[in-house]
Amino acid sequence: MRTPLYLKAASFAARAHHGQLRKDKRTPYVAHAFRVAMIARDIFGCDDEVVLCTALLHDTIEDQDVDFDDIEKRFGLEIAQCVAATSKNMLLREPDREVDYDERLAKATWQARLVKLADVYDNAMEIPKPSMQVRAIKRCKRAMVLSEVDADRSCFKEARAAVQQIVDELG
Repeated sequence: MRTPLYLKAASFAARAHHGQLRKDKRTPYVAHAFRVAMIARDIFGCDDEVVLCTALLHDTIEDQDVDFDDIEKRFGLEIAQCVAATSKNMLLREPDREVDYDERLAKATWQARLVKLADVYDNAMEIPKPSMQVRAIKRCKRAMVLSEVDADRSCFKEARAAVQQIVDELG
């Protein structure tokens, strides 16, 4: 029996995010990666291996000393490309970075856009202050627009409904 690749991705993410905390300064950062994978699987109903691995690894390139080649070597080209699509280019200035990110997600595979929906869903659930709700709603809406092309795909109906519910609750 082959070890599922997502279990290897979970271990890799745990090592990559070791010592990193969420903005609350208490929660281990890797909990976010694990929740994004569980949201994709349990709330959105998607057990696609690329989705689960990408969800677990989605912040490793952007936030850690991990690059595309590290991901490709361990998990293959398809997952590396999906993780790269969910990673912002921190070499660009903020406004340009967001435009570049949206453009790359729009051109990426459906798996990257589903992970983005799970990511914004998880981040929106953790909003501690009302002052941060506007930003969370904006990010959710951006992810919804990017995923319109996938609206008829299974998993996306559940995903988009769940994200819309979060937007409605916050707004």
